[in-house]
Amino acid sequence: MSLTPTLDRFLAGMEYPATRDDLLREAAREGLGPDDRALLADLPEQSYSAAWHIRYRLARRSFVEGPSPTTAPAAA
Repeated sequence: MSLTPTLDRFLAGMEYPATRDDLLREAAREGLGPDDRALLADLPEQSYSAAWHIRYRLARRSFVEGPSPTTAPAAA
């Protein structure tokens, strides 16, 4: 999973430690898009000590869930 450049910049500029609620509040204030905010909303409720901690959690979640299934083309 790769983060959007906007989310990556947001995480780099965030003040830590920060809880999930802190991240969501600041993301809304900064005008992050709904997809980026949804990724943050899916994080476990805890305190994050640095941006790498959040990137790790998001990557781990993506790895555990695996690639999204593709839709098979309709039969002709």
